[in-house]
Amino acid sequence: MNVKRHVREKNTIPKIFAETVQRHGDKTALIFEGTGERWTFHQLDEYSNRVANLLLDRGFKEGDVVAIFMENRSEYVGLWLGMAKIGVEAALINFNLRLESLVHCVTISNSKAVIFGSELIDGKMMERFTKEHLSYLCFTVADRLFYIYTSGTTGMPKAAIVVHSRYYRMAALVYYGFRMTSDDTLYDCLPLYHSAGNIVGVGQCIIHGMTVVIRKKFSASRFWDDCAKYNCTIVQYIGEICRYLLNQPVRDAEQQHQVRMALGNGLRQSIWEEFMNRFNIPQIAEFYGATECNCSLGNFGNKVGACGFNSQILPFVYPIRLVRVDEETLELIRGPDGVCIPCKPGEPGQLVGKIIQNDPLRRFDGYVNQSATTKKIAHSVFKKGDSAYLSGDVLIMDKYGHMYFKDRTGDTFRWKGENVSTTEVEGTLSRLLDMKDVVVYGVEVPGAEGKAGMAAIADPSRSTNLEKFVKDMEKVLPPYARPVFLRCLPEVDKTGTFKFQKTELRRDGFNPTAVSDRLFFLDTSRGRYVPLDEELYRSILSGKHKL
Repeated sequence: MNVKRHVREKNTIPKIFAETVQRHGDKTALIFEGTGERWTFHQLDEYSNRVANLLLDRGFKEGDVVAIFMENRSEYVGLWLGMAKIGVEAALINFNLRLESLVHCVTISNSKAVIFGSELIDGKMMERFTKEHLSYLCFTVADRLFYIYTSGTTGMPKAAIVVHSRYYRMAALVYYGFRMTSDDTLYDCLPLYHSAGNIVGVGQCIIHGMTVVIRKKFSASRFWDDCAKYNCTIVQYIGEICRYLLNQPVRDAEQQHQVRMALGNGLRQSIWEEFMNRFNIPQIAEFYGATECNCSLGNFGNKVGACGFNSQILPFVYPIRLVRVDEETLELIRGPDGVCIPCKPGEPGQLVGKIIQNDPLRRFDGYVNQSATTKKIAHSVFKKGDSAYLSGDVLIMDKYGHMYFKDRTGDTFRWKGENVSTTEVEGTLSRLLDMKDVVVYGVEVPGAEGKAGMAAIADPSRSTNLEKFVKDMEKVLPPYARPVFLRCLPEVDKTGTFKFQKTELRRDGFNPTAVSDRLFFLDTSRGRYVPLDEELYRSILSGKHKL
């Protein structure tokens, strides 16, 4: 990778893009599926120049922040790229946010303006501004490029800082690691306000000259038709997208595409090979990473179920580690010397990455909110006095160095003396229920040690056969992992990146007076789920019912 060269030459993203334009000027850079419109690299460059000159004309200057609040389209890329050319920082805001969450995101970024979708803007306004090239200002690779917000699965979104070197590093990691080429065509149906869509996806266009097809939003029914139409060779996925595709009826386009690689994170091991075989995809390019993290991983060897690899022969080359955490408090466990204890192969632990702030590969830029940044840093992790980034994720490493995602530290819960991985149980139950959305979380029961498992099931047609479900579940899940409570609801709330929202579900618990959805309790004495009403609820709270 050319990270060190770009650091040495102070090559920011606009400078790197200028090199890309020189190499691929007349090649198609972006295709917007919504209209079929194609932009060459020259056209994307000219559009971004107009954006930059418009902002300069309006008095914006280096260090100012402007929020982008719109759906996916080619202009989205041109907007933040144009801002970057004059040092204006973009705040990429989730288009689905409304009311308090939207106000929160705009406010914490200190945005001086908000750019809405093109349907609200006079299209002729941009045309009068020059498309001529600009003189590059003296930015550095450590300067801020834009802000991407955390998904907000555990509270209000946080604005993560993305500097120029981080953008390049994230895009380059998957490009070189998974052996992509500039001749590939990438299908990007992920939101551009998220790093997967805008950096891992669009970054291949900006940095490496790849053609990227942008879709306004993911469509399971149109996915393979689009891939065949635009001759895509790489597709992106995230979260539950692969499961949604498997849940679709078989169609001809599944076998008419030229896709050689599926790139993303969050593919459950339980459907990994089924996804590859049904859609005839030779390579799953699964990786681990977050916008702000310094411990990204890649499954470059196509190992089923793994999200990455780290050499056990030369671990110091890439200073990341799994460290032990207390199962109850989630606190880091330290040895007599005060340093964190590394996990053995097969032992789950939190992934951490050593922070070296003057190294673009190891730095941690954190969030706009300093207190949020501080919470993600631990000290004396690898050795006394050092600093490390806390991923908040629990992984397991085998003896060869392959890494497997297990759960979020806040999602794993303990029941009947055993740890329950919500990710694993969700995948198992979803398969039993014909790929329905299933969210698993722990709820507190007065007088009971640990947390009882609860599953929220999307069942809009009320078609779930609970008797069959229990019998099937008993065959594949141990008693401690079986949900004690069920909540059947019309749909499950998800983030824009297809992650389940669990905060409100945990807060609601299993109280029938607080929940209007159908609730059920696993009566082990009868071997079935029974409706949970107020009388049964009081009986459970009083300890009369055995859990």
